[in-house]
Amino acid sequence: MSHEFWIAPVNYVIDTDAPVKAQLRIGENFEGSVQRFFDKNISRFEVHHSGKVSKVTGRLGDDPALNLEPLGDGLLVVVHETTDSVLTYRKAELFPEFVIHKGVPELLDNHISRGFPEVGFQEKYRRYVKSLIGAGSAQGRDLRVGMRTEIVALANPYTDDLNAGLPVQVFYEGQPRKNAFIEVFERQIDDEVTVSTYRTDDSGIAKINANSGVEYLVDATLILPMPNQDFESGPVWESLWASLTFKVPVR
Repeated sequence: MSHEFWIAPVNYVIDTDAPVKAQLRIGENFEGSVQRFFDKNISRFEVHHSGKVSKVTGRLGDDPALNLEPLGDGLLVVVHETTDSVLTYRKAELFPEFVIHKGVPELLDNHISRGFPEVGFQEKYRRYVKSLIGAGSAQGRDLRVGMRTEIVALANPYTDDLNAGLPVQVFYEGQPRKNAFIEVFERQIDDEVTVSTYRTDDSGIAKINANSGVEYLVDATLILPMPNQDFESGPVWESLWASLTFKVPVR
């Protein structure tokens, strides 16, 4: 119920004449199964680079899902948005575990006050994911790309001084998300994965640790009530999953 979805570059740092390759993965704690290229599951897939946008296309079943010709020097911002999916809650403990894990236990009271049962109701969800790849000098900046929710890195992990941490900003419908709950997964050089949590400030910003040689997955999930009041006629909850991946080079 709380599986992350992320972009996993084959290499986070590449030469300017190297192809741009990345897998799509779903799982937990940086361990997950590969999601092959399947256009019916894709709403948006592109790479932003030096003011240009390169659309990602492929054939059914491609792995890695992203495989582009070299794009040149600079910071590459990979963007992927899925289509909607719907799930049905079959066990009473799953929804409470989900909202508590995502830092919004107050949604349980909302669920009860709306008269919904413990099982048999549906949730609609969509993923909004980004990744930063450094090509050559890796110069450049992450940017807002207009997804319904997204995470933006306010510093460049490949070129900037990160001794004081790396600030990230979370957005929803173009506005900063204050008090947003963020999970940060850190994969160390020895593959050990640690998890830490943060809350954004009034500007939607949180400053996360950014250590040398560590791969990062930043996740922020927004769970919203849907206007549907009849749980048998369609989803009553909607979850919007934002993630951002990058790796701090060894310094």
